[in-house]
Amino acid sequence: MVEIELDGKKVEVAEGSMVMHAAEKAGTYIPHFCYHKKLSIAANCRMCLVDVEKAPKPLPACATPVTNGMIVRTHSDKAVKAQQSVMEFLLINHPLDCPICDQGGECQLQDLAVGYGASASRYQEEKRVVFHKDVGPLISMEEMSRCIHCTRCVRFGQEVAGVMELGMIHRGEHSEITTVVGDTVDSEVSGNMIDLCPVGALTSKPFRYSARTWELSRRKSISPHDSTGANLIVQVKNNQVLRVLPLENDGVNECWLADRDRFSYEALNGPERLTAPMIKQGGQWITVDWQTALDYVAKGLQGVKADHGAASIGALVSPHSSVEELYLAGALVRALGSANIDHRLRHAEFAAPQGVRWLGTSIASLSELQRALVVGSNLRKEHPLFALRVRAATRKGAQVSVIHDADDDWAMTIAHKAIVPAASWAQALAGVAAAVAAEKGVAAPVSAQADAAAVAIAKSLLSGERKSILLGNAAAHHAKASSLLALANWIASQTGATVGYLTEAANTVGAQLAGALPGAGGLNAGQMLAGGLKALILLNTEPAFDAARPAAPIGQGGMVVTLSPFKCNTDISDVLLPIAPFTETPGTFVNAEGRVQSFHAVVKPLGEARPAWKVLRVLGNTLGLPGFEFASSQEVLVAVRGAQDANKDFVQGAVLSNATSAAIDLAPAAGRPVSAAIYQLDGIVRRAPSLQSTADARAVASTPAQVAPGVTA
Repeated sequence: MVEIELDGKKVEVAEGSMVMHAAEKAGTYIPHFCYHKKLSIAANCRMCLVDVEKAPKPLPACATPVTNGMIVRTHSDKAVKAQQSVMEFLLINHPLDCPICDQGGECQLQDLAVGYGASASRYQEEKRVVFHKDVGPLISMEEMSRCIHCTRCVRFGQEVAGVMELGMIHRGEHSEITTVVGDTVDSEVSGNMIDLCPVGALTSKPFRYSARTWELSRRKSISPHDSTGANLIVQVKNNQVLRVLPLENDGVNECWLADRDRFSYEALNGPERLTAPMIKQGGQWITVDWQTALDYVAKGLQGVKADHGAASIGALVSPHSSVEELYLAGALVRALGSANIDHRLRHAEFAAPQGVRWLGTSIASLSELQRALVVGSNLRKEHPLFALRVRAATRKGAQVSVIHDADDDWAMTIAHKAIVPAASWAQALAGVAAAVAAEKGVAAPVSAQADAAAVAIAKSLLSGERKSILLGNAAAHHAKASSLLALANWIASQTGATVGYLTEAANTVGAQLAGALPGAGGLNAGQMLAGGLKALILLNTEPAFDAARPAAPIGQGGMVVTLSPFKCNTDISDVLLPIAPFTETPGTFVNAEGRVQSFHAVVKPLGEARPAWKVLRVLGNTLGLPGFEFASSQEVLVAVRGAQDANKDFVQGAVLSNATSAAIDLAPAAGRPVSAAIYQLDGIVRRAPSLQSTADARAVASTPAQVAPGVTA
């Protein structure tokens, strides 16, 4: 440790730290623009100049290493005059368009100009103009004359996102930030550049001119998309969500968001919202009141049960629904006497898990991995924030190996690859196991040949310390999923790695904990989709997009009930019940690492929409079923957890475990596993116009016609 004196106070910091780090530790604010704790040091704005004793001139705090006994003054005349001079230079070419700037009210330049700027400029020369650039549907670069060349956006792309889409060209007053060859900014985490920009050069294109920052209410929430469970600040005006920003949580999403977390809110105010219950009569949809709709559903379910038995009723539920909604959907079906409920809509194999399948480690630990093997995932597009952490690990020397059927660009260094057809993933993983067995001199779990790629992957996993084998969405949905897990567990036991599922949705872990799985003798999702049921409840589910196969039509006298925030499933449904999306209802998600995160509604439900937990509760009451006397979602959560200490397992007896006793089957699998494309994951992102205009979304739209809607080719 090194001790310095900062504004008269003694501060101890690690050797190699900068003066800025010492100031942060001491709680002293030093003005800055280019410095950011998650980015490398550039020292090009010079706003953080401080007075260091015995130094002939002020030094930048962000780039001056501490030395023992150093004396630093951040508020001396020398420091303040230097900072004021820098501010004067920064404002020479600024367009002074604060009244119409989206950054107004939360602008670092605006804030610091109040403290360090003069009341008038001494410069009378003509200001420079930088022409606007069109870089895609998410980021607006209409006012690049505001840019102060802090290069935060450039460094973010290069260091965090792994794709240097922005750079600086020319020199002096002709310098400008651009995409160089006129390309668009297509990174799946590009929206973070908007947050990083300390002025108003990069702003949100969907939010542009929608509101001023002081008009917005700020409320906390949790992302309903992938399994990261990113923490959000949802900004609201006039009962509408107008902007979503990250809530910093180093254990989950750090200070970043994926673009689908940031921009999917557009769908919440879109034209496809379902705002009143609807019933199909004579092939026509008519709007009805809630009581009529619920009575209709209740009579239909009772009629199906009486005519065909309770086993002819089932529910397909989305793992993007909250724990409370999933629990009540299961309780409703079981109270009717059926065991048919499932959330595994894209799976091809439905073996009963021995525990609750999860990531196998903490999300934060992904940044510290030294060795990793990822099976069946395009990590960058399926789990963008996990990819940022793994990329950070590779920058520190981690070796990442991949078994997949596509040689995707992960925007990071991949040490070893085995690109094989999905049907052969089990054989490829068995080859790695055989190579591990040969290296250690033990018996392999199954007879297999190890090719050069398998040997390289095995040697990588046998070296290093912190290791993980991660099974992606396609591995979880694979027809040989149990064999892949069994092989991964054996390799992990021999190499000291953890084994985990990346898990597809925001609440895949929570769906297992809430019991959204078929009971004894119950039908799984594949069987229910194949037909045979007379009554089907679809909770937040669109089989044409969310399932491995479209739902077979219900026979004469049957009924399909859709509970959704959107007008969907109109071709197969008999009743549409409008439920509230995550911003309009309280609930709980359990992310990939098993972290329980509850959230509140941030706006009132739109129109006649109601929280799904309330709809299911009232439907249970209408049917006269016991166990539906909940007054709040918190009461539902207590029922799910049971009367136990909140610090223990989420559900009494539930264990986060990826254990399996399945036999290993190396026979080639039939068909390619179905995985959702990045902007086809759920109904909200599918209806966000800006996301659907991105390059990633257009690439999916241009896939061959034989590919099912909403899934990757």
